[in-house]
Amino acid sequence: MESAPAKCSLLGPEADIQRTQYPYVTGTSVIGIKYKDGVLLAADMGGSYGSTLRYKSVERLKSVGKHSLLGASGEISDFQEILRNLDELILYDNMWDDGNSLGPKEVHNYLTRMMYNRRNKFNPLWNSLVLGGVKNGQKYLGTVSMIGVHYEDNHVATGFGNHLAKPIIRDEWREDMSYEEGVKLLEKCMRVLLYRDRSAVNKLQIAKITEEGVTISQPYSLKTFWNFSAFQNPTAGAVGSW
Repeated sequence: MESAPAKCSLLGPEADIQRTQYPYVTGTSVIGIKYKDGVLLAADMGGSYGSTLRYKSVERLKSVGKHSLLGASGEISDFQEILRNLDELILYDNMWDDGNSLGPKEVHNYLTRMMYNRRNKFNPLWNSLVLGGVKNGQKYLGTVSMIGVHYEDNHVATGFGNHLAKPIIRDEWREDMSYEEGVKLLEKCMRVLLYRDRSAVNKLQIAKITEEGVTISQPYSLKTFWNFSAFQNPTAGAVGSW
C-alpha cells in the first residue's frame, strides 16, 4: 500500500514564521534613580490597547534573581517573554550551585545581547528596559532599547519620561538622597507624566533594591490637582481655534 504524498506548502518552509509588526498592549514610562542605599524604580500600571487605556493593573516592575530589578515600557507580551528567558537564565545559574549568583551588570549585558540579537533577526522585542541592582555594595543602573542601544547612568527613564522627567531629575537628584527623598522625586516625575502623557494612569508602584533585597510597593494613587487655568480651556488664545 502506497503512502499518501506529503503535502508541501506553496509558500515555502518559512510561511508560518510571523513577526510582531506593531505592539498591541503597551505600558508607558519607567523611571530609575540611584539613591544612598540602592536603586529606586517607578512605573504606573496602565496597559494601553492602541490608544485605549484598556488595563489598569499591569505590573511592570519585577525582581530578577537576588541582585536585580527590572522595569519595562512597551509591549506587555514581549516583556513576559523577556521574563521567561530571564527565569531560565537564573535557573541555569543556580544549577551550578557554586555560591555565586548573577549580578545586575551580567543581567544587563544579557538583556543587551538578547535585544540586539532579536533586532538583527528583524523580529525585535518591542520594549525599553530599565535594570537596577546592588551587589557587593556596588549600585548599578542601566537601560537598553528595543534595538540594543544601552548605557549606564545615575538616573534613567524610558518613553515620555525621557523627555518630561529627566529635566526634573537633573535639577533635583543627588547621590546621597535618602529613600524618602528619592520616592518624593519619583512621585513628582510620575505626577508630571500623569498630567502630560495620555497613556499614564494614576495607579503606580515604586520598587527599591538594596543589599537586603527587593521591595515592590503595593499599588497606590497620587494626589492631583486639575484646576489649572490651562487645563480648563487649553485652546484659549490659539490661532484659528474654535
